[in-house]
Amino acid sequence: MLILEEMQSRGHEALTLLHHAPSGLRAALAIHSTVLGPAIAGVRLREQDEELAVRGALALSESLTLKAALAGLNYGGGACVLMMPESGVEDPHAREALFRALGRQVRPMESRVVLTEDIGVSPADIAFVAQETGSTLGMHTDTSSVTGYGVYRGMKAAARHALGSESMRGVRVAIMGVGAVGRALAGHLHREGARLTVADDRPERAQALAEELSGVTVVGCHELLDTPCDILAPCGYGHTIRSQDVPRLQCRLIAGGEHHPLTRRGEEAVKEAGIVYMPDFAINSAGLISAATGLDMNQSAERIYQTVNRITAAAEQYGKAPHVVARRMAERRIDLIGSLGACSTGSLGGGSLGGGRRA
Repeated sequence: MLILEEMQSRGHEALTLLHHAPSGLRAALAIHSTVLGPAIAGVRLREQDEELAVRGALALSESLTLKAALAGLNYGGGACVLMMPESGVEDPHAREALFRALGRQVRPMESRVVLTEDIGVSPADIAFVAQETGSTLGMHTDTSSVTGYGVYRGMKAAARHALGSESMRGVRVAIMGVGAVGRALAGHLHREGARLTVADDRPERAQALAEELSGVTVVGCHELLDTPCDILAPCGYGHTIRSQDVPRLQCRLIAGGEHHPLTRRGEEAVKEAGIVYMPDFAINSAGLISAATGLDMNQSAERIYQTVNRITAAAEQYGKAPHVVARRMAERRIDLIGSLGACSTGSLGGGSLGGGRRA
């Protein structure tokens, strides 16, 4: 992997490797853009090697740039992917040390980056980070629940375009990944009467959800891609749908909470297959909106609903694929607002930077 070439092709500003031996901190921190403001960096904690961490940080940070821009927030995009320490983080003191070390390492970059929770990281973890740097966001927000509801509302708006109705009653939805966001999404869909098929790389999580919600079918992750459905909802760690797997898909719409489920090549493949793709950065930003602006779950999800409606209306008007329209909308805002030299913190919704305090 040629890192600088990868950064240049995506337009990244910076990539920093963080290390602190006593706490076990090993992380890749990518800053994609600070044109609109400091880069919001979702913090992930996973068991993975260095190359996967770097690739994940680069892809996630680009997605965050588009997500913040499309949501109308004055933030750029970043990502911080932590590799699981060899000793783990089951010991609460070890977990505190890991995240406080992260906060201390990021402190010199406060003007450029803001850390918030993502997969494997809780508000309590971000509270540890906040003891070392004021550059945090969202530790008082149930981000996963808000994001899940926003994906549900965005899915309904996208379904009106792709399926002819936003009602989920009787609609076949296949959910790949039932972590916090996937579970929340499944709950909302189940209450409306959707027919759910779920899979997870930890089968016990999928089975637990099926025991909680009646009528849910559990299949393996590989099998899910072959499942006939109306909507495929990727809610995993990223790149769930490989380009070579697109011919297997039997859905009409892809809409889920996962960041970058498709590569650019994959986006072209689903377009050629006649499948509508509502991109992650358009549909999974309710949690970010809530954390940045203080809006509640309903208000944040309503923004997603309205944004997706604008995207689909423009897609129909100009005969373009929704994912192409969404990206252009985000890029246009970056170009227009960036040209004004607007690098203020906070958001158009009235939020402020710095959810934490130093010890």
